[in-house]
Amino acid sequence: MQLVVARIGRAHGIKGEVTVEVRTDEPELRLAPGAVLTTDPAGVGPLTIATGRVHSGRLLLRFEGVADRTAAEALRGTLLVAEVDPEEVPEDPEEFYDHQLIDLDVVTRDGTEVGRIAEISHLPYHDLLIVRRPDGSEVLVPFVSEIVPEIDLGEQRAVIDPPPGLLDESRAEVASAREEEAAASTDGDGDGDERGPATGGA
Repeated sequence: MQLVVARIGRAHGIKGEVTVEVRTDEPELRLAPGAVLTTDPAGVGPLTIATGRVHSGRLLLRFEGVADRTAAEALRGTLLVAEVDPEEVPEDPEEFYDHQLIDLDVVTRDGTEVGRIAEISHLPYHDLLIVRRPDGSEVLVPFVSEIVPEIDLGEQRAVIDPPPGLLDESRAEVASAREEEAAASTDGDGDGDERGPATGGA
């Protein structure tokens, strides 16, 4: 199974390094030197990671065959994709890959149906569950333990304990949150989509 583990941002310096928007909670595994990643668009890759380092809180990568700023800048916006065993799970029981969460039924503690998880949005401050309601509208649920106290993969459900107003107000917040995510992706400064693992309860 293929999962997006990072998005390449802008070039850094003149020796071919790039900033990356990390989309996995296991960058030391997925984005280690020597890792070979396919890409989206496919024609850019595959790319082999030559070096990696953290600078001012951002992960910088250099790829084999990318030796200068011009070549690095040409990679901007490329998604890095890793091949992951679909049976693999994160070591931390409180972490989940995105594919484990997509399509889970979402209910409140009293069993009230809310909808189904359609998407995971990875923002710098926390992850968000985009929950599609039966009427087609969407609810934005912060993926933190206080609000999502239980993920039951066996029952294929997520239990939420929404604060007052969340299920009504979050509809209006979906657009603004996505705009913020898009802005962070555009400048390549986001710190954190495998497409998974997501945390809060790649």
